[in-house]
Amino acid sequence: MEFPNEEKGDDQLENSVQESMAHEQTDIEEHASVGKKNIEEEWAGAPLAPADSLWTTDAKGSVRLRIDEGCPEEPVTVHQMFKVSVEKYGNMYALASKKNNKWEKITFLEYYQFCRRAAKSFIKLGLERFHGVGILGFNSAEWFFSAVGAIMAGGIVAGIYATNSPEACQYVASDSKANIIVVENQKQLDKILQIRDRLPHLKAIVQYSGNPQQKISELYSWEEFMQLGLDVSEEELDDLICSQRANQCCVLIYTSGTTGRPKGVMLSHDNITWTANHASRAGNMQPADTKQESLVSYLPLSHIAAQIYDLWTGIQWGELVYFAQPDALKGSLITTLREVCPTSHMGVPRVWEKMMEKIKQGISECGYVKKKLVTWAMSVSLEANQKYMQKDEEKPFLFFLADSFVLQKIRAELGLSCCQKFFSGAAPIGSETMQFFLGLNIRLYEVYGMSESTGPHFMSSPKAYKLPSCGKVVPGCRYKMANIDSDGTGEICFWGRNIFMGFLNVEDKTREALDEDGFLHSGDLGKIDEEGFLYITGRIKELIITAGGENIPPLPIEEAVKRELPIISNAMLIGDKRKFLSMLLTLKCGSITETMEPTEVLNSEAVAFCQQLGSQATKVSDIIGGKDKQVYQAIQEGINRVNSAATSNAQRIQKWTILRKDFSVSGGELGPTMKLRRPVVLEMYHKVIESFYEE
Repeated sequence: MEFPNEEKGDDQLENSVQESMAHEQTDIEEHASVGKKNIEEEWAGAPLAPADSLWTTDAKGSVRLRIDEGCPEEPVTVHQMFKVSVEKYGNMYALASKKNNKWEKITFLEYYQFCRRAAKSFIKLGLERFHGVGILGFNSAEWFFSAVGAIMAGGIVAGIYATNSPEACQYVASDSKANIIVVENQKQLDKILQIRDRLPHLKAIVQYSGNPQQKISELYSWEEFMQLGLDVSEEELDDLICSQRANQCCVLIYTSGTTGRPKGVMLSHDNITWTANHASRAGNMQPADTKQESLVSYLPLSHIAAQIYDLWTGIQWGELVYFAQPDALKGSLITTLREVCPTSHMGVPRVWEKMMEKIKQGISECGYVKKKLVTWAMSVSLEANQKYMQKDEEKPFLFFLADSFVLQKIRAELGLSCCQKFFSGAAPIGSETMQFFLGLNIRLYEVYGMSESTGPHFMSSPKAYKLPSCGKVVPGCRYKMANIDSDGTGEICFWGRNIFMGFLNVEDKTREALDEDGFLHSGDLGKIDEEGFLYITGRIKELIITAGGENIPPLPIEEAVKRELPIISNAMLIGDKRKFLSMLLTLKCGSITETMEPTEVLNSEAVAFCQQLGSQATKVSDIIGGKDKQVYQAIQEGINRVNSAATSNAQRIQKWTILRKDFSVSGGELGPTMKLRRPVVLEMYHKVIESFYEE
């Protein structure tokens, strides 16, 4: 089965680690001891910085760590974690980049040395202690070197979303007092040049892909940058490294700013190193001396999910990280997955949904016999996986037959034939998607947490799997439920070594997020069952409170509509302070490969839905405005079915409309991790929404 319209593309990364550094492989053995102190000396000689509070909003501040009997582990810095890994895995491959259609790899020892080189160059450029290094661009070895090097040099790494406008970049760079900004290419450089005069702390810009097109003062190519620090001594760098403490800030994660200005989430060395160690253990990631894990890095590293999963966990456990092409989310990801065959893969829900849509399209274009065979195999797999979800019993022979002869081939075409662990995070995933992948014998392990909890706090895993839950709390972490109602639903609150230091320069929001006992209030509503599995039921800020005073979580209703109507791509419930509920709907469409902007052409699943009704519609414009009565009637019938299951009349959808375009990142309705930005949609479609409620 082939998947149509897949972009084969040019699989070359414009830059690879080897391109600008091939001549720099000198003296690596000389530094095999990795710094001037051995591990035992450094671990014993790194007390925590003085602190009397669990939080701070000062970049130079330090915090009291949540070390207790549940989390007794010795705190370590990022450098200490890396040092231990180099001792264990130094000669194993760490990073792989594509050059001239070939994967070129470097070892952990080389990786460490390149980070030191970057750190010395940052020092030479005048990076000040606790000032930011902004990184603006797609995932690459240079992104990793810049991040680790910035921390080694005493700075704070601040990833900037590649989709950010110049103004959004300016906000992050100003807030983090960035001395240096590392950009990928000319496109990202242009954004920084537009705002350069508004960045008083900025001392230099470094471009890591290709050479700058113009000569500008304090603008360096990657090759020039890596030469800058050659005369900075190893001792000077080591002194800076040894002055760092585990309870000080080293990473800033900026929230995507869906409800106002983004906030800088301050993460300590201990937040990063403890979470990289313990959360990945909960997800059953293996250390490289047992079995080396491999993964493809493609999600934005400015988001905590990808940064913890790709960068920090990669160092902790000695994983081999392959860098995808910059157009990964525009079509080339599956090509990379097929080449790499990773052992572990993470996607945000929208990535899994898009993969599901592509598979469905492939199945629909199969011949009759093949289609029947795939449908049969998936139904056998789904039934077996649901029946034996919690049991260790042997699955039936029929399941192994279906898996071996049919499903394994589909997984191979996705590049997931060697994959043992499949994670979904950053937003809630729909039950339809989870069940579809169970039909392919792929268990999606949902990860639940926040930037403020350094990513995962609850996780599904082989030992903690129960649909539709988010799994159990990560060992060493704790939780409590606040303001529990009569149904057992309350706000989920977190405690652990993964809880952030505070929001940079924002005291009121920090006090709002952390209660007097130090628990982080998530703003999410959920329930815990008798076995300790967590179920998310909604978000307090997204909770719709109708004019009649009824509290309605929108997510379950939106998911129900999408389940009933496979033509629907996005559904957004409206009704806050309103007399009744209404809904905005978008249809499943194709997208322009280069920009990911949705087109008005319906995808194969949407067309098939129309054809079953006797409709000939192939475009959104064939349907909207009531043009296609058959489709409108089918949608109304689907909504009627959802309404029939409503617990009260207030929870029924009274009016709805189909929008002209699907939601997208480029359109602004979805955030960088493809999460729905409700306030943005409310503003964009204000007139449409108001028309629902006109008397």
